Amino acid sequence: MIDISGLLGLIKTMTVGILTLTLHLPNCQSLKEKRRLIKPIISRLRKEFNISVVEYDHQDKWQSSVLLITCAASPVSHIENTLSNVVAFYEKYWPDLPLIGEKIEIIT
Repeated sequence: MIDISGLLGLIKTMTVGILTLTLHLPNCQSLKEKRRLIKPIISRLRKEFNISVVEYDHQDKWQSSVLLITCAASPVSHIENTLSNVVAFYEKYWPDLPLIGEKIEIIT
């Protein structure tokens, strides 16, 4: 049997941050048009911030979308900064698709 009690102090915990963005797509008239708008947003956020992004809800609604964005890091402050920067970045580059809701959750 191996004694790992000395190693327990070396194990670091990982923290996960979850950002939920609810978007209003005022000029969308079809799901195809919605997909055309959402796909580049998801790609750009992934590339810019190295985060995971999925369309989480409202897949069947033309004029709204819910994006779920996650990142993991050791210091909580890094996660909070990253997710706050995602919101600011979104608002800067897509002002014509306003946010109607945002929520940040931290899971330790």
